[in-house]
Amino acid sequence: MIPAEKALVERLKEKPFALIGVNSDPVGKAKAGIAQEGISWRNALEGSTSGPLPTAWNVQAWPTLYVVDPKGVIRYKGHDGDEMECTVGTLLAVMESEKEAGK
Repeated sequence: MIPAEKALVERLKEKPFALIGVNSDPVGKAKAGIAQEGISWRNALEGSTSGPLPTAWNVQAWPTLYVVDPKGVIRYKGHDGDEMECTVGTLLAVMESEKEAGK
């Protein structure tokens, strides 16, 4: 998924969008992987699948993808990168439409 995530981050760099990773690998391995892959977005290094973030967000499988709107509402939770990207596109379009309408 990393190449697709890199493309998404690059494509949306001028939009109100942020990608945040939650990594369950041991911290040393996670840091090495982030450096090796050239990952530029923020990552929480949990060190296990049972850390505070996976527990609070009820992550049952890796990777789990979330789309959260500016109000903190989860708009998508799942494992399909294409579906997640479609949700992001739809949400950004709605936000731009609302901005143009002065909402």
